[in-house]
Amino acid sequence: MESELQRLVDALGRRLDRSVAIDDRNMRLLAYNSHTAGVDEVRVESIMRRTVSREVVRYIQSIALVRPNDMFTLPARADLGLTVDRVGLPIRHRGALLGYLWLLASDGPITPEQVEVANRTADTAAEILHRDHLVGELTRGRERELVRDLISGEPGLRHDAAERLVEEDLLGVGIVAAVAVTLQTDDDEPLREKDRAALATALERVRHTLPPRTAIHLARPDHGILIVTRSEARTDLTAVAAALHREVCVESGRPEAECRVGIGESRGRLAEARDSFLEAMRAAEVAGVVRVLGSVAPYAQLGVYGLLAELPPERLRRSLHPGLSRLLEQDTCDDTLTTTLATFLDSAGSIKRTAEQLCVHRASVYSRLERIERIANVDLSDGADRLALHIGLKVAELIGLRESEARSR
Repeated sequence: MESELQRLVDALGRRLDRSVAIDDRNMRLLAYNSHTAGVDEVRVESIMRRTVSREVVRYIQSIALVRPNDMFTLPARADLGLTVDRVGLPIRHRGALLGYLWLLASDGPITPEQVEVANRTADTAAEILHRDHLVGELTRGRERELVRDLISGEPGLRHDAAERLVEEDLLGVGIVAAVAVTLQTDDDEPLREKDRAALATALERVRHTLPPRTAIHLARPDHGILIVTRSEARTDLTAVAAALHREVCVESGRPEAECRVGIGESRGRLAEARDSFLEAMRAAEVAGVVRVLGSVAPYAQLGVYGLLAELPPERLRRSLHPGLSRLLEQDTCDDTLTTTLATFLDSAGSIKRTAEQLCVHRASVYSRLERIERIANVDLSDGADRLALHIGLKVAELIGLRESEARSR
């Protein structure tokens, strides 16, 4: 059904015989009519993606702020893809900026009569946007409530939330999977307000790049959740997770290493989203301490780390081979022996591959392995000892023991 805003834009375009568009305050395209003259890359991008680059947004805001309540001219900027001058009119409701009405200068000069008509249209658009904003706030509140229920520990709430999301046309039926995003904090401190806002903004941006009714999100005090429904299980969520990682890093200003995104396994029913959510959170948490997993970690690719992460850290610590504990305590030369042991075991005991990966001579590898055997009192030719040490190294990495030992030296 054609929206009121679209009908308003079409009516103004016919009356002025001009191209007309309306963006929200974040420069996301809300409505536009057919173009009567040439357009540029930014207008095409806006139509195709319903948004424009951050550089263009910042440029528009810098010009619009000069005349916050009046019509203004936005000069072309070829380096930003803006090759056509624009005339912008702020859309405000009781002083609050809700969006912009745009006319293209390529359609010819704007007469005083056209300015008056455009102003009246902007006032009408303000009423529509204000009302839609209030309705949207109610909808977002309802979404947050239903997502909380969907991933709650109460089965009855989960099933009811799944039915409500579909019945209220907020989410479509399909295979469901969860994506969770976390930001690293010092000493388990709560996230700053800026970081919480960054999570919320990133979730909103990524969600709106997906088809309607295929995603819903929830921003929590210490993490963000994106629930995605798809028609096919083989649809790759890695690109969605990578986009979320990029957005969070940009919005928060954090280095990539401080943001982790986990991807849960797909489930056949929406009511099973909690299981995927828990897997996504576990994957994000494990990736935060096991750096080799990268910034985006699917739960299915955690391998032995996923299994070990099911156990309490203290129990894992107690299970370490005593010889490995001695090695971690005595390895005072830049973690050389521990790194050599890990590389040797990951290389299936190949001296050649170990030397190549460490960029050292084979004799150095033999010498280090002999020292490791003496310190840990193990026999690296014995399969049981190798297995105990290999698992122990994974445990030490998972609970951060290797890093803590390094810091204490």
